[in-house]
Amino acid sequence: MENSILDVIPQIPVSEWMANFISWLTNNFSWLFDAVRDAGDWTMDTITDLLILVPPVLFIVLLSALAFFASSKKLGLPTFTILGLIYIYNQGLWEPLMYTITLVVVASLLSIIIGVPVGILMAKSEWANVLITPILDLMQTMPAFVYLIPAVAFFGIGMVPGVFSAIIFALPPTVRFTNLGIRQVSDEMVEAARSFGSTGSQQLFKVELPLAKATIMAGINQTVLLALSMVVIASMIGAPGLGERVINALQRAQVGPGFVAGFALVVLAIILDRTMQGFNRD
Repeated sequence: MENSILDVIPQIPVSEWMANFISWLTNNFSWLFDAVRDAGDWTMDTITDLLILVPPVLFIVLLSALAFFASSKKLGLPTFTILGLIYIYNQGLWEPLMYTITLVVVASLLSIIIGVPVGILMAKSEWANVLITPILDLMQTMPAFVYLIPAVAFFGIGMVPGVFSAIIFALPPTVRFTNLGIRQVSDEMVEAARSFGSTGSQQLFKVELPLAKATIMAGINQTVLLALSMVVIASMIGAPGLGERVINALQRAQVGPGFVAGFALVVLAIILDRTMQGFNRD
């Protein structure tokens, strides 16, 4: 077979460059990664311990009450919440559920804290929009398993690398929807605020963000669900929770335990999704 003209081009050592870059980071910033890992482990262990201290009955009542108000005082979602959480407790998955909730809450909060300001920056600066959009494309199209490699290199195994990979995977929707929501605010509303002497910050916090709230909340909802979907993958690098039970069942080809843990994740996803949608409609 004749050689293609493309064979003349020498192979670009992308793999070597990336390996060297990761090695340089771990060698020069290991003190920072260790500090973040220790602080993160302590914080998430504390949150989980506090959640476990809450009696399951009280936790079910509180979450069902939240679902009740989110569903405009209809009984469908609260009933599902009660039955779903009782199922999880009955199957002996209460403690893994608390670990999963901790991972999802921490990853989601950090994604929101990072994502909303970045989305605002993209909406306000065309240069930022042009530069950040390809990065978001990369984050959303890269296979989720790839994120585990730098997570383990930086933080070892455990909850912190799980949260790190979940943030990368779940961050883009919040950024994109924040950018979209602010850009969709009508020019007339912005001009009206400006004509009344509003400063830039007043215009942002009193006009643009309130009007973009529904769109931003839709992005946050997607971020939470993506963080939850990353729980199973993060369990491959030692993140505890329901995902760990699924991985263990997969490794041992145990259909029953795998289905039980997987269905518990589905129950949690539905509760989170419907509750957040309900508050967004309000």
